[in-house]
Amino acid sequence: MKKILMSALSVAALSVLMVSCNNQSPKMDEPSEVAETATSGISVGYIELDTLLAQYEFTKSTTAELEKKSNNARNTVATKTKQLESNVANFQNKLQNNGFTSREQAENAQAALQREQNNLVALQQRLENELASEQSKLLQAFQDSLDNFLADYNKDKKYDIILNKAAVLYAGKKHDITQDVVNGMNKRYKKNAKDDKK
Repeated sequence: MKKILMSALSVAALSVLMVSCNNQSPKMDEPSEVAETATSGISVGYIELDTLLAQYEFTKSTTAELEKKSNNARNTVATKTKQLESNVANFQNKLQNNGFTSREQAENAQAALQREQNNLVALQQRLENELASEQSKLLQAFQDSLDNFLADYNKDKKYDIILNKAAVLYAGKKHDITQDVVNGMNKRYKKNAKDDKK
């Protein structure tokens, strides 16, 4: 009998505890006071970084310049590769037609081709490293320019947070400051370009 009474009391206590917990917890479809407090009064803006990169004069000119250097490097490597292929074909042709007077002469020619190939690989690696370094410097220059501009821009606008839209799942269009930032950065870039020419 004691066991049945204890079980009944345990079930009753558990029921009371569950009901009181359910009354205290907010429902999922109702906004919580914490969420409302956390977001009220915060001024947020976002920038579509792809649009900024595409429309900012600095990135347009530096991207074109970097692309030109990349094409030049590719052309240089392609020319040297064709030359190496031609030299290898000539070596094989000479080897097949007994064009070498001695085995030592053939080995020297083969060693020269190996050095040429090694030089080509080293050149390609050096050009890739130079382009990667230059790209990194340009990205850093862009980031510095954006950071400096936003610091000045935000003195008047007073945003608490300015985000990259790519990192946001949803944001209303009213928070989009992309075109304003593009216009301001282009104006500053053109002014600085004119000052540099003086």
